[in-house]
Amino acid sequence: MRASRIVQLLLLLQTRGRLTAAQLATELEVSVRTVYRDVDALHSAGVPLYGEAGHAGGYQLVDGYRTRLTGLTEPEAESLFLTGLPGAARDLGLGSEVAAAWLKLTASLPPDLRDRATRIRERFHLDAPAWYHEPDDAPALAAAADAVWRERRIRIRYHRWRAPREVDRTLDPYGLVLKSGRWYLVGASRRVSTYRVSAIQSLEVLDEPFTRPTGFDLGAYWQTYVDDFADRRHTDTATIRLSPALLEDLPTLVEPSIRDAVARTSSAPDEAGWVRAEVPIENVPHAHRLFLGFGADVEVLGPPDLRAQLAATVTTLARTYSQRTAAARPA
Repeated sequence: MRASRIVQLLLLLQTRGRLTAAQLATELEVSVRTVYRDVDALHSAGVPLYGEAGHAGGYQLVDGYRTRLTGLTEPEAESLFLTGLPGAARDLGLGSEVAAAWLKLTASLPPDLRDRATRIRERFHLDAPAWYHEPDDAPALAAAADAVWRERRIRIRYHRWRAPREVDRTLDPYGLVLKSGRWYLVGASRRVSTYRVSAIQSLEVLDEPFTRPTGFDLGAYWQTYVDDFADRRHTDTATIRLSPALLEDLPTLVEPSIRDAVARTSSAPDEAGWVRAEVPIENVPHAHRLFLGFGADVEVLGPPDLRAQLAATVTTLARTYSQRTAAARPA
């Protein structure tokens, strides 16, 4: 552990130049006293390292010195695909490996390419979770990732949305997918299925290896799953009228399937600028909540039961607010 940290300290100085003990301690997540001890160890090993006191001081390698200790360990090499996703790497327990791999890669580059790589990292950042949503709390993620990597069968207890709610499954875990801050496990029992990792209530890694199917493409499977999910989720359509204001703001308010349906099916604007369109809906309760949120900027023409539910809700709201308004008036 200490040897790995000392190498990281050396590579930090090689790639970034002068750094204070406090800066090194922050990067290495250790105390300043530990940094002092590691610097002494480098001195004893003959590394040409010197320090300067004062506000502009810090530790620095003698000009021209470069270490050749840049070979990646197996975990560091395996974590390279996560170098742009520090949050995902941390979730999978690979945060330190990603940091070490990045340091070793940049240290091995010639100065001009190293500067270019650093500039890119300073200027572009990928934040996977969507707005207004917290990333999933997924305690089973690390164990699932271990089973995926070692190709070990797992036994899970899973909470799903339909009855029976609690089910037990024995799976061959093929892979993990991160979608908008949420982790999904792709695994096979009788068939390949998808499981939200945060809904896994318990997970046991079994001492049973499995053979991953030759040619299984996780990315291709996921795209097919997403397309099929959209088709299965939208079980009906609604006929609606949209105001000009809602039509203008629609791309930021609804999912792409509704936006695209409006663009594809909308009529010519009437005298007031309203358009009529056919849009997909999941079910009446879901559509009721969705369209109610648009207030007076949308009118649902069908299906009849959805229009009736919205009319009843609006009537109840009008009665509630009129009663409260009357009660608030001074006598």
